[in-house]
Amino acid sequence: MTTHTELALPEGYAELLRGLKVRVRNAQVRAQRVVNTQLLELYWGIGSEILAQQESQAWGSGVVGRLASDLRAEFPQMTGLSRSNLFYMRAFAVAWPGEGVIVQQAVGQLPWGHITVLLDKLDDARTRTWYAQAAVEHGWSRNVLMNQIMNRTHERVGSGPSNFTWQLPAAESELAQQIAKDPYVFDFLELTDQAAERDLEQSLMDRIVETLRELGAGFAFVGRQVHFDVGGDDFYLDLLFFHVVQLRYVVVELKTGKFQPEYAGKLGFYIAVVDDKLRLPAHNPTVGILICGSRNDHTVRYSLGQTDAPMAVSTYTYDTLPAAERNALPNEEKLTAALDWAEEPSAE
Repeated sequence: MTTHTELALPEGYAELLRGLKVRVRNAQVRAQRVVNTQLLELYWGIGSEILAQQESQAWGSGVVGRLASDLRAEFPQMTGLSRSNLFYMRAFAVAWPGEGVIVQQAVGQLPWGHITVLLDKLDDARTRTWYAQAAVEHGWSRNVLMNQIMNRTHERVGSGPSNFTWQLPAAESELAQQIAKDPYVFDFLELTDQAAERDLEQSLMDRIVETLRELGAGFAFVGRQVHFDVGGDDFYLDLLFFHVVQLRYVVVELKTGKFQPEYAGKLGFYIAVVDDKLRLPAHNPTVGILICGSRNDHTVRYSLGQTDAPMAVSTYTYDTLPAAERNALPNEEKLTAALDWAEEPSAE
């Protein structure tokens, strides 16, 4: 009997196999999307019918509960026909009215669990649409979507004051503004007054994924305390990232205190150095983000107006932590030092 190891494979077999694997996987993905779309259309249709009956026949919650029981009895193999899920279906039809609109919107590409999060946590239609589009674009899991909503990402994206508008071309300035949040929320570190000094570095190392997620989609960590030799003088910038979507370096400087005008000058210097020494012809201009403890917007406006380097000024907060924990905030040296651990290989 001929085994796989003894069989002489024809020329081109390996390439053919790779191609067929890709086709099978693509077909599986398409099939899953079709099934998901059909399920959402079914749920929307059930919800729309319940809504119509409640409006015309004054159905109460007891009738909806009976409907759920009867449907489960008829289709015992189906999950998702509980009383609570039927009310989600009704809310689904209210939130996205109009037959056939689901397949034309981003929400139609999301799993049902994501949609229940949007329905639970958000009341405004435009905000729901924004998070639905972002979840599809960035492939957020249900938990990530929940965290983004709880951290008010929609309110913070693009809100940091900057000089991008007059330092970059119109199309680029809009893109650059999208990567600056205000404030940045670092509460995921779960610091306590006892653990902050002892475990901060390890905590940040363990949370590097959350750190990048808070910065936003597309950020890749390049280095911390990145060294540059400028005519024999040594300089070290706090954090350097590369935005893989916008193809640009992003210099991040951290200050725990209030914004000072000289901070803009130093950040501008680092932006110029990165542009000169690291930026390739295919890259877009380097931008900077200064993250500080607080700021006077009037001072920021004057400072940004006096620099040619494209930059934004944001703040950071632990405002979801208890007051005792906020008293143990780290300084910028500890914060940047901890992120340096992400560059080191695991000991495992």
